[in-house]
Amino acid sequence: MNSVEKTPTFHTLPLCEARLGIFAKAPVAGKVKTRLTPPLTAQEAADLYETALHETVTRMVVAGFAVVLLVDGDDVYFARNFPDLPRLPQGEGDLGARMARTLEGLLRQAPKAALVGSDAPDLPVALVEDAFAALNNHTVVTAPAADGGYVLIAEREHAPTLFTEIPWSSAEVLPLTRSRAAQAHLAYAEVAGWEDLDDVAALRRLLQRSPNSQTACYIRQNLASRLLPLPISAVP
Repeated sequence: MNSVEKTPTFHTLPLCEARLGIFAKAPVAGKVKTRLTPPLTAQEAADLYETALHETVTRMVVAGFAVVLLVDGDDVYFARNFPDLPRLPQGEGDLGARMARTLEGLLRQAPKAALVGSDAPDLPVALVEDAFAALNNHTVVTAPAADGGYVLIAEREHAPTLFTEIPWSSAEVLPLTRSRAAQAHLAYAEVAGWEDLDDVAALRRLLQRSPNSQTACYIRQNLASRLLPLPISAVP
C-alpha cells in the first residue's frame, strides 16, 4: 500500500534560536516579476527571478541561518531544487495574511523569526544578523526598502496589527507599519535599508552595487541589451 505523505506544518520544524523564512514563488512566466515586463519578456523575467531566488537562498544558508522556504506555487519545483530545506506553504490570503500566518507559525518553534523575499539577491548577511540582534531589545524590527516598504521584518512576539489593512506594494507600507507599531506600544526598531529587484532601475543599481553577484552576472550575460546603457561600473 502506498504511503500518504503528510502535509508539512510549522510544528514539524525543529526548535532553534532564530528562524529565517524566505518567501518564494515558483518561477513561472507571467507570474513573477511582472513589473519588469516590458522591457523583459515574461520568460526572461521568470529566469531572472529564478536566478535571484537561488542566490538568495544559497547565501542565507551558507551564512548559517536556519532557513525555511515559504512557498507559493508548485512544490515539485522547490522539492527538486531545494530538497534539503524545510518547505511550508504560504497559504491563502493577501500578502499581509500570509506574512502574519507564517511569522506566527515560525515563532511557535523559535523565539525569534524574520521574513525576507527572494528578489533581493545581494541582501547583506550583516543586515539580517543586525535585525536578529535588535530583537534582543525590541519586539519588531524592519529593514526599510527604497520603495517605501521593507525588505525584512522580524519579530519576537507576533503583532497581527502590522499586517491587516495595509496597501501592500505601495509607498504607504513602512509609514503605516511605524504608525501601527507606535499605536500598539510595540518596541520597534529599524536596521539599514536595502532594495529588491522591482524595476529596470533597480536592476541597473544592482549591477553597480554588486557587480560580482550571481544575479548581476546573469543580467550582464543574458539581458544587457534590454538594459542599455549599462552603468559604467557594471561593464566588465
